[in-house]
Amino acid sequence: MIRSASQIAGAAEEERLTSEPIASEEHIAPAPRVSVQAFCETVETAAAVQAAGEDRRLTKAHLKIQMGGIAAAVEAYRNSATPNVILIESETRSDELLAGLDALAEVCDAGTRVLVVGRINDVTFYRELTRRGVSDYLIAPIGTLDVVRSVCGLFSAPDAKPVGRVIAVVGAKGGVGASTVAHNVAWAIGRDIAVDTVVTDLDLPFGTAGLDYNQDPPQGIADAVFTPDRIDTAFIDRLMSKCTDHLNLLAAPATLDRVYDFGAEAFDSIIDTLRHSIPCVVLDVPHHWSGWTRRLLVSADDILVVAGPDLANLRNAKNMVDLLRASRPNDRRPFYCLNQVGVPKRPEIASADFAKALEDEPLAVIPFEPQLFGTAANNGQMIAEVSSGHKTAEMFRHLAQILTGRSEAKRTRGGLLTPLISKLMKRSA
Repeated sequence: MIRSASQIAGAAEEERLTSEPIASEEHIAPAPRVSVQAFCETVETAAAVQAAGEDRRLTKAHLKIQMGGIAAAVEAYRNSATPNVILIESETRSDELLAGLDALAEVCDAGTRVLVVGRINDVTFYRELTRRGVSDYLIAPIGTLDVVRSVCGLFSAPDAKPVGRVIAVVGAKGGVGASTVAHNVAWAIGRDIAVDTVVTDLDLPFGTAGLDYNQDPPQGIADAVFTPDRIDTAFIDRLMSKCTDHLNLLAAPATLDRVYDFGAEAFDSIIDTLRHSIPCVVLDVPHHWSGWTRRLLVSADDILVVAGPDLANLRNAKNMVDLLRASRPNDRRPFYCLNQVGVPKRPEIASADFAKALEDEPLAVIPFEPQLFGTAANNGQMIAEVSSGHKTAEMFRHLAQILTGRSEAKRTRGGLLTPLISKLMKRSA
């Protein structure tokens, strides 16, 4: 809609809504853990957005406000990733505003949702906005609840797409360091891209995410999978452990007092709940082949296979990539990387041979660095925490950008909110 019903009603209706508490008359579902950045031109709108950020329904959202309108937004995102939601205020004429949105589209990541606040009340103009992919248009002046309703409505509408992107990381063979890669990539997504992320450690008997992040939460993923009737957003929130501002953990119990046998659909409701409330979900998938591990891999948005440079890894990686490509004909093909490369005196298969067999280049070739990785593991730190300038830390940042679609989005310069059609996607089978 151009405006909510309360906004376009007559003066008498607006007076009634002003005098009566709207919150008691309508239900507004809370927003998930998303990042919202507002670019305002008037102090009144900035004040309304600031007040909205303090509303209970936006407590999980990360909200930033700055002045300057659409010009400031275009400049801000020339060299940085865009958040989940951008709110733009403009007091310009329709043609100037549309030109500004076209400029914003040139630097806007795919999947970012845009709200516009303006003073033009015209159906033709609104159609132009929707044609450009604008999610909602609010006519100024706006109030606190207008902002709350608009932001929350992006994610609570019946036809709204899930906010979360699921990235599954799995080893081609046991002991290749897939969990270490998964945890470092997730940390880079949270810290360097500032996307709210949850790491789900699915190796329930032997998971190492708690150790790697120096966390010892009393609850975790096992509490959810063994009580499926209790699963909802609030319950999952209680199970998560906070690692950084943008990174949370669903830890594995890493105990042997239970047998962890699950049906193929055991984790479906958990992943669906996470997908609807958190922008990025990184699955640390253990190296064993079962109904539920295959189902998680096939249903993920992106897959990263971690392999070592030997023959068994080459065979397993090819089998996995071939099967997943056939099972996901309309998705990006699985990515892979090589880990623990360059062990002294160990014969290894070259990355070029992997590329030939898998018909694809590895996203990264991570060198064998026992001192660096050993120090990080024993201290419960990530590689970038031990040595932020190390080339391996940069590799994890690169993996984070590719797997979240952030680096390709800048080069494709696609439409404002159209699905990402990038060079990497064209590599799908």
